Amino acid sequence: MIEKIIEMSMRNRFLVLLLTIIVFAAGIYALQNTPLDAIPDLSDVQVIVYTDYPGQAPQVVEAQVTYPLTTAMLAVPYAKVVRGYSFFDVSFVYIIFEDGTDMYWARSRVLEYLNYVRGRLPASVTPSLGPDATGVGWVYEYALVDRTGRHDLAQLRSIQDWYLRYSLQTIPGVSEVASIGGYVKQYQVEVDPNALLRYDIPLAMVKVAIQRSNNDVGGRLVEMAETEYMVRGLGYIKTLEDLKIIPVGVDDDGTPIRLEDVANVQIGPELRRGLAELNGEGEVAGGIIVMRYGENALTTIKAVRAKLEELKQGLPEGVEIVPVYDRGDLIERAIANLERTLIEESVIVILVCVLFLLHLRSALVAIIMLPMGVLIAFILMQRLGINSNIMSLGGIAIAIGAMVDAAIVMIENAHKHIERAPPDTPRVQLMYLLSRRRKGGCFRRWLLPRPFPWRVRRCCR
Repeated sequence: MIEKIIEMSMRNRFLVLLLTIIVFAAGIYALQNTPLDAIPDLSDVQVIVYTDYPGQAPQVVEAQVTYPLTTAMLAVPYAKVVRGYSFFDVSFVYIIFEDGTDMYWARSRVLEYLNYVRGRLPASVTPSLGPDATGVGWVYEYALVDRTGRHDLAQLRSIQDWYLRYSLQTIPGVSEVASIGGYVKQYQVEVDPNALLRYDIPLAMVKVAIQRSNNDVGGRLVEMAETEYMVRGLGYIKTLEDLKIIPVGVDDDGTPIRLEDVANVQIGPELRRGLAELNGEGEVAGGIIVMRYGENALTTIKAVRAKLEELKQGLPEGVEIVPVYDRGDLIERAIANLERTLIEESVIVILVCVLFLLHLRSALVAIIMLPMGVLIAFILMQRLGINSNIMSLGGIAIAIGAMVDAAIVMIENAHKHIERAPPDTPRVQLMYLLSRRRKGGCFRRWLLPRPFPWRVRRCCR
């Protein structure tokens, strides 16, 4: 088979050259479109169902939320493992699917079964799906730092939540931007139970009054002088004073009882269960970029870098973005290592062929073979949906050494046969002769009269 391939290649050199160009172009296309990452993604296809149940103990969350969701998810097609975890206020259900299951098909099936189980859950509970990412989707992390001390942690967290997060989520390939650290700003109403008892106001009335006062009300249109005017009531709370003057009832004299009469109204931080610290210098706020499943990590990271550079112009004076984790550096170093290996191997092949064989053109065989072999590997990876990572790039770098060895051996073997061939042997007949096998220690072949009407009989020493 190999003899026929070599013979056919010698007879059709134009077709071989054309095929090489096509493979080279396809390899370049595959190289540009193969997802690049540093860490091989070996995680299972899984979907996470996240549920908030505020103020409830883990036992209540388990009985009323986690158990109904877990039992319902057991019937999802191709689900092999369902795990439920109950914490204070929160429930997590992990559905792990069989290998080869499409991620978005699995998410759609889970959504269908969530509709079935929704009636068995408490009225105030709304399950939601986690991000369409895997365990290795954490590709970038940054911190917001104010070294001047003009902005506190609450202001830094607000910049992250309301300025950076929404802009970064528009980047193609980003599944989620998770905020960490700092303090989440809250309007806090600390009710005085003695004041409620004195005015005979239940706690539920205070809650309803706040909800009804934070609302815009629509009216109708009024036509005056052939002009329409839209009538509406503006009631959204914008300042702390708007919250303090909310009426919650009236006393015996008909005087309105305001919220500040029965409660302490203030701006404070939300209860938190963790913090973010940078290099032991103090607390900071920041964000974590989670990449979408199946995306190109290097392309996503480059887009995140460019977007952060653009967003820096809108930050308050003194606030800066400090990159904490950037997987793109590792990916770029892995690619640079492969490029350096290719160059080094090519130079070594040239030196070996020139010094030992005294023939520069022979080095072109190995020099052309090395990048073509790498490009063919990328074509297969791109067609099979395999991303290139440290393991695959390292394997290619190791394989380059074996390819170089084989190329040098074949070149040296060809030179030896050329030396032992008759001096008047035509080049085409010589290449055909080199493609034949060696039997019994002798290079002996009887050829047909056509297309080669000659015979070579030469014993190998």
